[in-house]
Amino acid sequence: MKKEAELLQKIEAILFYLAEPVKISFLVKTLEVSKEEILAAVGELGTQLEKRGVRIIYHNDEITLATAPEFSDLIEKIIKEEREKDLGRSGIETLSIVAYKGAVSKKEIEYIRGVNSQYALRNLLLRGLVEKKTSQGDERMILYSITGDTLRYLGLSHISELPEYEESQKHLEITPEPEETESTEIE
Repeated sequence: MKKEAELLQKIEAILFYLAEPVKISFLVKTLEVSKEEILAAVGELGTQLEKRGVRIIYHNDEITLATAPEFSDLIEKIIKEEREKDLGRSGIETLSIVAYKGAVSKKEIEYIRGVNSQYALRNLLLRGLVEKKTSQGDERMILYSITGDTLRYLGLSHISELPEYEESQKHLEITPEPEETESTEIE
């Protein structure tokens, strides 16, 4: 019983920390348990959360935490208040990183800023200034990029109109590493 309760707590902690949809396969790999154990634990967690303000959403082999539908009016009120506030320094920094770097992961943003950027990203997502997409190279990675609304918000018609955009792109270019050549030993 203790092992099952601990598994529930771990799943809940992961969902809370990541604050985005999590693949069941990721939980299986990370928690080193079977898919059946994960699904049973997710079902039990969902039942426990029915008495609280959050729910488990299960869709396309992914799960995420979401607010309970009965609190939608409260959440809408909070979202409206957040949209009316200024972006703030963290929002502007985060938006700048996304604009200049292009498609960028939350991890990269946080590395550049040196702090957790979850709140800033959420705020930008709510305002429609950034969007998140799954990376084509790695389906587990979520990338953030600017939207057309960002350009309108900034009064630009094209991303290249950002100050020093072309110059910054030259500095951000990744140069390919030289290919490794196989060394052959002569016996």
